[in-house]
Amino acid sequence: MDDITLEQVIDMLDQIKDGVDFSTAVNLVDDRILDSFDILSIIGAIDDEFDVSVPAKDIVPQNFNTAQGIYQMVLDLAQGE
Repeated sequence: MDDITLEQVIDMLDQIKDGVDFSTAVNLVDDRILDSFDILSIIGAIDDEFDVSVPAKDIVPQNFNTAQGIYQMVLDLAQGE
């Protein structure tokens, strides 16, 4: 597995949702900045870009509230596969 960077995750998020500063945003799900369609798009992009599948048990707000949370989830999943 190639090294995954936070910058790669932020670039991916920027392609999915315009107008959000993912490097500083918190509570992306709790504040409804990301909706369910955005989450599905992110899950698909994670699979496409990082070859990592996100299991249903990991689709929880705490994993998607920040770019750092998404990044950490991707790293954890990549190391576990």
